[in-house]
Amino acid sequence: MAFRPPPPPATVNSGSAQGPAGQPRWREILAPGLAARVGLIILGVWLNAADALVTATVMPSVARDLGGWAWFGWAVAGYLLGSILAGASAGRLADRLGLTSALVLAAVTYAAGCAFSAASPGMALFLVGRLAQGVGGGWIVGLCYVAIGAVVPERLWARMFAATAGVWGVATLLGPLVGGLAAAAGHWRWAFWAFAAQGLAFAAAAVVLLAGARPAPGGNPRRGAPWRTLVALAAAVGAVGAADIAPGLLWPPALVATGLVLLALAGWVNGRPGERLLPRDAARPATTAGAGYAMIVTMEASTMAYGVYGAAILQVVYGLSPLAAGYAICSLAAGWTVMAFVVADQPERRHAGLIRAGAGLNAVGIALLALVIGLGHLWLVVGAGAVTGAGFGLCWSLATRRILIAVPPEDQAAGSSAVPTCQLIGGAVGAAAAGAMANLVGLAHGFGADRAVAAAPWLFAAFIPLAALGWLAALRLTRPLPAGTKA
Repeated sequence: MAFRPPPPPATVNSGSAQGPAGQPRWREILAPGLAARVGLIILGVWLNAADALVTATVMPSVARDLGGWAWFGWAVAGYLLGSILAGASAGRLADRLGLTSALVLAAVTYAAGCAFSAASPGMALFLVGRLAQGVGGGWIVGLCYVAIGAVVPERLWARMFAATAGVWGVATLLGPLVGGLAAAAGHWRWAFWAFAAQGLAFAAAAVVLLAGARPAPGGNPRRGAPWRTLVALAAAVGAVGAADIAPGLLWPPALVATGLVLLALAGWVNGRPGERLLPRDAARPATTAGAGYAMIVTMEASTMAYGVYGAAILQVVYGLSPLAAGYAICSLAAGWTVMAFVVADQPERRHAGLIRAGAGLNAVGIALLALVIGLGHLWLVVGAGAVTGAGFGLCWSLATRRILIAVPPEDQAAGSSAVPTCQLIGGAVGAAAAGAMANLVGLAHGFGADRAVAAAPWLFAAFIPLAALGWLAALRLTRPLPAGTKA
């Protein structure tokens, strides 16, 4: 969905210096000597969090200027694919280069990608920039979590993770504003130049503020990244994405099928020695953990048509400004946030039912979007987006907990990091698939109002089966197990 933060790793809150209720005080993270470093970490998370909403808001303007409607989905898929590649190597990058040098490299890569996108005369260079942004942004957010462990006292970790989660809420408010104002002024490139400048400022601040900071011991800089798994995964996304521009009626489905085969191959390679991007059970949907990861991938992928094309459709069908369209598609994030608070304190006996209900509500939301997107009633579209997001809010955190309980003890670290990785994989595959479907229904060459009204329902309806698979995976995740049965 690209509008939610990945869950932070679990932490233990210990130590003294606590508040009246036995918890650390918020003001401690703003203490002299720590506040500037905290601000740097917050800026790094912001660069990643705001990207999806800014890009979704300006992409219709980008496509009109660069003539890239057929490559629309790649603007998101390329960024997410770069984030996956970077996420698999962020920790090793810190081990090899040191935390400060790694962050500088990440920020410069991100800024260069933004500059490529901003200065690009055509869609090809724009997409190169998006891929570089994804690599830099993925490194930055991964290294920011490393920085929390390196420069923030352990007793304040829970506060820091709460603060970084809050950045995503701020991004939901400000991201469409940044993108919408730039697009409305006819200068979408300003948004990317602004983020390039922030990336360079982040690099300069990291040199000053993190001098001497060291990541926690225990890394292995000689251990290679799971490149075979990553190559197979990149090929899978590439094959699905190639269907965006494939001619005729046979090539697009053939390329999508090839992508699915390559995705299965990536799961098989992941189980080979030295290729553990994900836990071993992640590619085994018959297991409890595997069903949970399958649920994350399919639910995330099912919403990407709304994230990639929602703003463009709302602009041409409903006559919304870029700013208004950007905020309208945020109804999905709002629904998720509200329901996440509702279920936060629910007793464990209700978790299974809430997970199943959430996955089912997500499928209902996708079906509603297909039904109402062309009817001309904006409030119905916003409501359907909120229903879809509410489904995520009901089940996401509870499903994550159930997955981690089912993962074997030796895979706990990999199991935790696999949740956001599967989210990125689902987003990348879903964005590429949305572009392929847009090609099939005739949206690859422009967004006239009549064409969008006729094609948009089919674009969303194509993802109903994927959302249904997410619900079936939720049923498997929540099945009762006989006593003593291994998940």
